[in-house]
Amino acid sequence: MEVLTILIPISLILGAVGLLAFVYTVRSDQYDDPEGDARRILSGDWDDKPKP
Repeated sequence: MEVLTILIPISLILGAVGLLAFVYTVRSDQYDDPEGDARRILSGDWDDKPKP
């Protein structure tokens, strides 16, 4: 049971670090895609089949 006094704070700290990293990436606009997948799907520039 003594190990829980170590593991619980460590898990809370790691969870907080993960949450802070996620918030940082959202605020720095790393998930924004100005072109968007929908525009790329409709574009004829890229083909599924490689050219010989």
